[in-house]
Amino acid sequence: MTRSEIAELRYAVGQLRQSIGALRSHYGDANTVRRLENDLERLVIDADEFEQSPPPEITRRAQDTIYVPDSKSDEAAWMGAQDEGLGFHSRPRTK
Repeated sequence: MTRSEIAELRYAVGQLRQSIGALRSHYGDANTVRRLENDLERLVIDADEFEQSPPPEITRRAQDTIYVPDSKSDEAAWMGAQDEGLGFHSRPRTK
């Protein structure tokens, strides 16, 4: 993680701290507000730990592109399948 990325993280945590402060002002000592404050403190601890001792970066290998042919597929493979959720409402249903 670069220094600018760490600075962005710190800025975001600061904004979150302000937002939770506003919630505390509005809702007081509600359980949900306390949990958010607890989560924020855990985030601060984790960010500090990450900055002091970052884990090793992983190397990603390039993924091969998978090409799907536009040719017509064997319709028998789909016999009896449901069309629900596929967006094919205008075509006749399979039998």
